[in-house]
Amino acid sequence: MAPLWSPSPNFTERRNGLKPRWVVLHYTAMKTAQDAIDRLCAPEHQVSAHYVVDELGHITQLVDERHRAWHAGQSYWRGCEDLNSASIGIELANRGTHPFPVPQMRALRGLLGDVMARWALEHADVIGHSDIAIGRKTDPGPRFDWRGLAYDGFGLWPAGATLRTDPDQFLYHADRFGYDVRAGSAAVLEAFRLHFAPHRRGPLNADDCGDIASLVAQMPVDDATS
Repeated sequence: MAPLWSPSPNFTERRNGLKPRWVVLHYTAMKTAQDAIDRLCAPEHQVSAHYVVDELGHITQLVDERHRAWHAGQSYWRGCEDLNSASIGIELANRGTHPFPVPQMRALRGLLGDVMARWALEHADVIGHSDIAIGRKTDPGPRFDWRGLAYDGFGLWPAGATLRTDPDQFLYHADRFGYDVRAGSAAVLEAFRLHFAPHRRGPLNADDCGDIASLVAQMPVDDATS
């Protein structure tokens, strides 16, 4: 089923010839999906996204994929500091305090498949707002099923066997994966765990180091060596 349209005026042309290279996932942090749509379509708020997916799996498109929606804000990923121009933004109706319903996740998978096919994106190109805005954003949050999504080909997940790596290599691998390591090791570790190990606490450990190395090993060669 084609998405419903609720055009937002909050967009511009993509800058510097950039095209979508990533899909960035968010949660709305609002009471209802319609509340989020209303805000994302209100000129005075100067925010938007390409899509909103509600709890029942209904998809509303707000901005044409060819245009630059205003969902990422100050951001960084793999050397890019204008994620608005280089990504598609998808908002999921959720306040970050409860799991994401099955119909919503099913609809997200279908939408991701379509978007990634249109823009020839790789599995590794599905990321979260918390990945690109370290210390500033936490969405889609610890209740989001990144593991299940990755198993279906949308995003990456660490391999089962933990690789043995030197702790001093954590930031090196985090940089290669995409994180803004200028934020410092503590902030990068927090962002990494929020996505890949929200249950993990305490200082950097062998599991963190092995997991980030595993992610880098799974990346397309051009990305992992850039």
